[in-house]
Amino acid sequence: MNEIFNLPCLSHMLGRFFKRSKMTDAKNAAFYDFSALDISEKKDISMKDFQGKTLLVVNIASKCGLTASNYPQLKELNDKFYDKGLRILCFPCNQFAGQEPGTNEEINQFACQYDPKFQMFAKIDVNGSNTHPLYAFLKTKCPGFGINAIKWNFTKFLVDKNGNPIKRYGPQEEPLTIIPDIEKII
Repeated sequence: MNEIFNLPCLSHMLGRFFKRSKMTDAKNAAFYDFSALDISEKKDISMKDFQGKTLLVVNIASKCGLTASNYPQLKELNDKFYDKGLRILCFPCNQFAGQEPGTNEEINQFACQYDPKFQMFAKIDVNGSNTHPLYAFLKTKCPGFGINAIKWNFTKFLVDKNGNPIKRYGPQEEPLTIIPDIEKII
């Protein structure tokens, strides 16, 4: 009879342990330790593929009020800095008011209207118990103001050529305002 009551306790303790280990892993990890599924869901892409590149990592949404300004400005950044080594890594996320409801294929078609050179990944969670490990890492290295959670679509992380997260930009900071920071590290 006691074994029945111990199972929930054991389950709770294991859950807390694994959650804690995920956070510890994020603290001790390096950017290049992570990978993510590409938008076609056919290939796991290692962040090592981006060694030596300056990166802008963005959680995107196609039906957000910020989409109309962010996508064209991200394209402008790509046009200006792609040949100098900037890569824009886009991670669709539907956690904010359901503003990225489409399939990965629909999301990719939408994004390609703006710039087919964006590196598109499959839809992920950026907050909560299913947070993608890369985002757990980024949030650990560049915490937000007040709370550490991603607050909305189009939160951006600038990562240098050595895989060091340099700065986090809130959703209201438009991509073109990041140019001076990109120019310092590219």
